[in-house]
Amino acid sequence: MKKTIAILLMLISGQVFSQDFENLNVGRTAIDFNLKIIQGDKIIFSEINSNSPVVLIVLRGWVGYQCPVCSRQVGRFIAEAEKLKELGAAVLLVYPGPSAELQTKANEFTEDFNLPENFYFTLDPDYSMINKYGLRWDAPRETAYPSTFVVDKTGKIVYSKISKTHGGRAKADEVLEVLGKL
Repeated sequence: MKKTIAILLMLISGQVFSQDFENLNVGRTAIDFNLKIIQGDKIIFSEINSNSPVVLIVLRGWVGYQCPVCSRQVGRFIAEAEKLKELGAAVLLVYPGPSAELQTKANEFTEDFNLPENFYFTLDPDYSMINKYGLRWDAPRETAYPSTFVVDKTGKIVYSKISKTHGGRAKADEVLEVLGKL
């Protein structure tokens, strides 16, 4: 019986970790979406992208606690805000989770950050954007695969990094290098 359960768990986890993100590969067109920023205004991805390249960072969001790896990643991108601005990039952070507590938890997450003007912190209640992108990590205490994309002004994905774990995130210097080549 234990062996059967172990085999089933391996098969299930193998399917989760072998998920193909073909629609999010470099060279593909980014999928348009609209979300509300933490202050409540609605934004449309394609409108922001029409004026500048976009660094799209999908966080784990509210998973029952604030993810320390997400906090570090956001902090590192904020530390590079001036360079990102010089390169003309907008940074769109997506914070997914169940809608009931999402606004409150997002406010808690951003308490320690002073978001620069070219950063947008968006809420994805009930995973509308995450589902469009196929990034839903549907496991206990998970929301989305942590991901980073750079989308050029034409809407093409020029950089894509999707982590199937909590770590393995895109680093700011990797993204700056890609932006510097646009």
